[in-house]
Parts: sequence; C-alpha cells; structure tokens
Amino acid sequence: MATATQSDQRLQQLKQKYASVLNMMQQSGVRLEHVHIANDKLYIKGTAPSQDVKNRIWDQIKLVDPGYSDLTAEIDAPAGAEQSRARSGGAGQTYTVQAGDTLSKIAKQFYGDSNQYMKIFNANKDKLNDPNMIHPGQQLTIPQ
Repeated sequence: MATATQSDQRLQQLKQKYASVLNMMQQSGVRLEHVHIANDKLYIKGTAPSQDVKNRIWDQIKLVDPGYSDLTAEIDAPAGAEQSRARSGGAGQTYTVQAGDTLSKIAKQFYGDSNQYMKIFNANKDKLNDPNMIHPGQQLTIPQ
C-alpha cells in the first residue's frame, strides 16, 4: 500500500502531466467534483456545461496521452445543455447559467479573476438588469 507521501507525489506528478487538461476544464467552466489518486491513476470527475466542452476535454486528454493509461475521467454533460461554441467575429462564447452560478463565479471560470464579472454583465445588458440576478438556463455571452 502506498504511503500518503507517495500518493501525494503521484497526484502532483499526474496533475502536472495533465495540467493542460485541468486548465482547459477550469477555463471551460467544468465543475470539478473530484481530482485524486485511485488505483495509481489520476481520477477526475466533473460536469461540463455542454457536450461540445466535454468533447474538447476528451480531445485534450487524448493529446496528452492517447491511451490515457494513468487517467480515469468521468465527465458528464447535462442532457439538453446548450453547446458552448466560440462565435465568429471575436464575440466570445455563450454560457448556460447553472444552478448556484454567480457572475463572479463565471468570471473566475473563464478569466481566472472573479472581479471581471462586470465584463460579462456589460456584454449581457440586453438580458440582465442587475449583476446579482442571474437565473439557471439563461444564455450569457462571455466576451473574450
């Protein structure tokens, strides 16, 4: 049985290997539920905001390790989730608000900085009256 230190080292080693995948997940708004070591493999469980995002995550996993021999990934996408695609003309992408979301939380997912929430609010003034009032199911434009 591996000691806690060996397990921690293995976790860090695999997180480094799959750093591009984990970064993509964070930037794409994937809600991570678990990232840990199980059976000497990196175990990632999360929910993607759309099937499109889920597919892009799997493409990235295959770029890192085509056989993903040291990874177990369970990535769900809600049934009927809107596709989150980049629009032409640099307009950004769309995001479907999920239960528990705030503009700050969405800004953190897309920009790495929750203080950028007004950027999202200003891009969606046609749909939003108050930056503190968003609702699950709303389609928001996420500017680049």
